Amino acid sequence: MTDITIGADISKDHIDLHSLPDGRILKVANDRKGFAAILKWIGTRSATRIVYEPTGPYHKAFERFMMVQGLALAKVNPRFARRFAEATGRLAKTDRIDAAMLARYGALLEPRILQANTQIHNDLKELHVARLALIKDRTAAKNRSKTLSNSLLKRHNAERLRQIERQIKAVDDAIMALIAEDAALKARFDILVSIPGVAQVTAFTLLIEMPELGELDEKAAAALAGLAPMSRQSGRWTGRAFIAGGRAIVRHALYMPALVACRRNPDLSAKYDQLKAAGKPSKIAITAVMRKLIVLANALLKKNRKWVPKIT
Repeated sequence: MTDITIGADISKDHIDLHSLPDGRILKVANDRKGFAAILKWIGTRSATRIVYEPTGPYHKAFERFMMVQGLALAKVNPRFARRFAEATGRLAKTDRIDAAMLARYGALLEPRILQANTQIHNDLKELHVARLALIKDRTAAKNRSKTLSNSLLKRHNAERLRQIERQIKAVDDAIMALIAEDAALKARFDILVSIPGVAQVTAFTLLIEMPELGELDEKAAAALAGLAPMSRQSGRWTGRAFIAGGRAIVRHALYMPALVACRRNPDLSAKYDQLKAAGKPSKIAITAVMRKLIVLANALLKKNRKWVPKIT
């Protein structure tokens, strides 16, 4: 049987679909009637994957509905999809063209299929986005406190800081409650917090922002976090390698754990000391420790076991 790959371009009001290799197309409303029409359109054909981009709140109902129906979904990074379109020479951009491009992207690159716990991950993601916004608000309020001189404004700012702290704690509690409800997520969380330097916030950040952990090889894990050194070489010229791309939220979450690991984790502390002794700047040495942390987390999750110190 021929594998069927469907590209779905999702907007606020409509969903455009393109099926490969048969080239069939469909346009439906972005609501439950439209979702039902998509199922009828797919019919008895076995769809290998439905490829789509996240579009804020507009893709979530589609995603939940199709997941319940047992269809294989692949949610892809919009930037990667756009680069793919440019590489194939497709510079025009319409909903219908984008659907065809997503189908071709899925057929050629076979992106990762979403796991069945997508709904709980969506809830966790929404909570984490709110948490990040609160962190920014807290930083702004702390910065304002340094410049305020009016007593009323000082009092208001202090009240706002206390409110933000309460809201952050409430969001953290909600995140932990969701993780505790799912046995698989809880097991993964326990593995992550067993690593010296990885505390609760870092662990749930990794679970939410990098759910692929445990399914990747070590190079892919480092690259996805934006911690893999990118070589620069052309002919006889060789430039300095640097890190680029990846998920900035994951990198930011790993910075403080890396500092702690340099003191509390014997293996990573030895790596840091080795790089410093070789004349590497502290920033490069810490980045290397961050890379080893994400590789270690990926390996432990893949093996489904907690961190244990090496016996010397």
